[in-house]
Amino acid sequence: MDLTSLTLLVDILDAGNLSQAARKLKMTRANVSYHLNQLERSVGVQLVRRTTRRVEATEVGLRLYQHGRSIQNELLAARETVSTLGQSLQGRVRLSVPSGYGQMVMADWLIDFKRLYPGIVLDVLFENRVDDLIRDEVDIAIRVMPEPPQTLVARELGPVHYLICASRAYAQAHGLPTQLEQLRTAPLITSGVMGRQLRVSAYLGQERHEVELEPTLISEHFPFLRQAILAGLGVGLVPDYVVQDAVKTGEVLTALHEYRLSIFGTQLFMLYMPNRHQTLAARTFIDFILARASSI
Repeated sequence: MDLTSLTLLVDILDAGNLSQAARKLKMTRANVSYHLNQLERSVGVQLVRRTTRRVEATEVGLRLYQHGRSIQNELLAARETVSTLGQSLQGRVRLSVPSGYGQMVMADWLIDFKRLYPGIVLDVLFENRVDDLIRDEVDIAIRVMPEPPQTLVARELGPVHYLICASRAYAQAHGLPTQLEQLRTAPLITSGVMGRQLRVSAYLGQERHEVELEPTLISEHFPFLRQAILAGLGVGLVPDYVVQDAVKTGEVLTALHEYRLSIFGTQLFMLYMPNRHQTLAARTFIDFILARASSI
């Protein structure tokens, strides 16, 4: 058994299938399969179970994976130590953030981080998909969800509060909802899924209500939702950070304050792979974001 084959096993199991591993390693699928077969022959046992879509580790394969991951992480740490001797903090962090929270809250944090650490390259994706971190080789993802995946390390960044709101002009002309059911007929502005009814959970103390809504304006671009609310196009159902400054000035009014609302979840998490080596740049970024989130 050689080190290259052992680390190849790590990459295959991390990727979840041979095709994805081949793309990551810039090899052909046949070549990856060949090296895996050679490794299994050298140890004399099956290391992965193959299906049409995924590969899963056997018990022996999982033990070898853990050894291989430790070796891979140590090699990466050693290379980082050598490459950064006598230099300011450098590295690359690939980050995935929700489109709204990323644009309207985290943008200032990311700019402040870059000012502090100009040698670190930030590669930022603004997206709302909750996929595994292997597909795009993302180091860190920020996501709103009810519960984080058990396969990932999850650090809590704080709660997400949704508001029912409208511009003062809209409220004067049409009134604000006073009951949850009135949202069914209101011209709703939100970030639900186009073409599907939006299912909203509303909590009144310990009592849970659920209402299905059909928004009339839907977008994942939260600055646009904000503009639509301020323009008086309807009733907004958005996270508080989208309109909180306009609420303070009285330009936007809120309703149904007694309810705690949830669309995609009420908690914000920072997610990363449990076994993947975290570079000094990534660890520095994680600590920075945790500190900024706790100061809100």
